[in-house]
Amino acid sequence: MIQREPIFPASRHALYEEHGYSAAIRSGDLLFVSGQVGSRADGTPEPDFAAQVQLAFDNLKATLAAAGCTFEDLIDVTTFHTDPQNQFPTIMQVKQAIFPHPPYPNWTAVGVTWLAGFDFEIKVIARIPGRS
Repeated sequence: MIQREPIFPASRHALYEEHGYSAAIRSGDLLFVSGQVGSRADGTPEPDFAAQVQLAFDNLKATLAAAGCTFEDLIDVTTFHTDPQNQFPTIMQVKQAIFPHPPYPNWTAVGVTWLAGFDFEIKVIARIPGRS
């Protein structure tokens, strides 16, 4: 049987309870992080798009930290965008600040029509340092 351990950041936002999911699942030396959005503590979307993207990365950073990971441990990144053509310049500014140099993680960007009131979501898989 596969062992799964739920991971939550210290500052859990309301969306986890409201929608019944874990921020991440640790399985062996891998961490599977649920889609992180730019939500405020009460679960509502940050209305400013650039701030929403930054907050999504901040929420991701907190979830990674709860499992002993950093952005350096990312293996696979998937992002979801409601208007990729117009949003990409803003997203790239945040991304370049977080990943300023190679090696960059694997990345897939997907255009979608709905993100429950949000305009950007990021989900990742990370390798947990020191675990096997």
